[in-house]
Amino acid sequence: MKTDVLIELAATLEQRKTAAADSSYVASLHSKGLNKILEKVGEESIETILAAKDAITSGDTSDVIYETADLWFHTLVMLSHLNIGPEAILDELARRFDLSGLEEKASRTK
Repeated sequence: MKTDVLIELAATLEQRKTAAADSSYVASLHSKGLNKILEKVGEESIETILAAKDAITSGDTSDVIYETADLWFHTLVMLSHLNIGPEAILDELARRFDLSGLEEKASRTK
């Protein structure tokens, strides 16, 4: 199942979280702290947006796929740093599954 990839990746990220900063890119991000991780999430978000805009004119979605993978990866690093597993996000998405988007949005507190 495809979600297994997400769970396996999260487990690998958890293992690398405590590794020496010079032995792992993930460990180096964790050692630099949340602000650096958030900077990477922001950077990847922008690159994903730009790739999507370019795909409209070029018809080529390969960069959208590549950049979205980077975005998801760095988002998983962020979640790991905050001690949140992908299961929590999957559970929230499952909770919303039978709600219309309008109902879900209306149910949020301001």
